[in-house]
Amino acid sequence: MNLEKMTKEELETLSYADLAEMIIKKDKKSLNTPTIFKEICKLLQLTDEEYQSQIGDFYTSLTTDKRFILLDNACWDLRDKHAIDIVMDDDDLDAEESDEEEILDSEENSEDENSEDIDSVNNDDSIDDDDLEDLTIIDEEEIEE
Repeated sequence: MNLEKMTKEELETLSYADLAEMIIKKDKKSLNTPTIFKEICKLLQLTDEEYQSQIGDFYTSLTTDKRFILLDNACWDLRDKHAIDIVMDDDDLDAEESDEEEILDSEENSEDENSEDIDSVNNDDSIDDDDLEDLTIIDEEEIEE
């Protein structure tokens, strides 16, 4: 869609973030917040007072919208244009491997402890039928009293 060919009514149906995306695509370069919002105000024929009162909300919408990325030079660009490089050195890899080993070891120890607990309950012959004779069943009504 070409911004210049759109009517004011069509432009008003779009969010500021949608308009910002179209402006950045059109200019084919990153732009700072005031520049983008001035362009939006020009398109929507907003006053200087509206610009002043709404630029903070506009900035917030850019920061929360996943389509945009704020660059080191305080300019906004489209996230699609930027690849994210994750650089891990050998120390990071060694630490990650040892963390995984610790997790696996703790899971194995936990399983061993659980199986021992179950075995001790199943093999516990210390409970006699005589011990069960002293137990009584209590109704809910008796508990409430």
